Amino acid sequence: MSNEVVPQVVSEIVPEAAIESAVEIVPKWTNEDLNSESVSKKDIVSFLQESGNNDFLLAHKLNGKLANIAKTTKRPALLAAYRTLFDTKQFRSSDEVSATEIKSVKAETTESEKPEGKHVQEDSTPKYTKKVTKKGTGTRIPAKGDRVNVFYTGMLENGTQFDTNTVGKGRKPASPLTLKVGTGQVIRGWDEALMTMVQGEKARLTIQPEWAYGQRGNAAGGIPPNATLIFDVELVVVD
Repeated sequence: MSNEVVPQVVSEIVPEAAIESAVEIVPKWTNEDLNSESVSKKDIVSFLQESGNNDFLLAHKLNGKLANIAKTTKRPALLAAYRTLFDTKQFRSSDEVSATEIKSVKAETTESEKPEGKHVQEDSTPKYTKKVTKKGTGTRIPAKGDRVNVFYTGMLENGTQFDTNTVGKGRKPASPLTLKVGTGQVIRGWDEALMTMVQGEKARLTIQPEWAYGQRGNAAGGIPPNATLIFDVELVVVD
């Protein structure tokens, strides 16, 4: 999980004009609020539809009827979309139509129809799933730039273990990995998942290749190309 072998995350490119014409919006909830029962999926979808521009809503599949989206979209995907909204500042301008009137087909542009020199927005749909195996004892959720300590075991889909830091070496006891979350020091699947956990929480992460080591894999680490990875992680400390 060192810096040298982890692919860099490509930031979403947002047209400058879209940022300039939109009104700056401040976060409505803290990370703690978002991971509590006090904020429902319907609340998050409603805020995103009111605050995000059409390109943002289409990219995150948040266009359409609020009730349907809240029912079919998983909470981790909504949390990721909420963070992305403020990272990219894709806020809604006053002259845009209602989110319920946007049709997905409008986003389907063929290669020949795309203006030359324009960047195509990266698909930011979450490429991981998280299953909590032990609830945490803390309440603080790490934000981008926070320092965390993590114990982990990494496996391929066939169960082959390729890395762990839960076992000591010789007389030296096992020690957790320390990193600044959300800064690209580890694979994106880790960065995104750790920012949904609390101190003491244990979880199993299943990370698709796009948010792991991609087409190249990591031969030195025993990870083949296009591999889906499974990690058992424990968030030990949040600084």
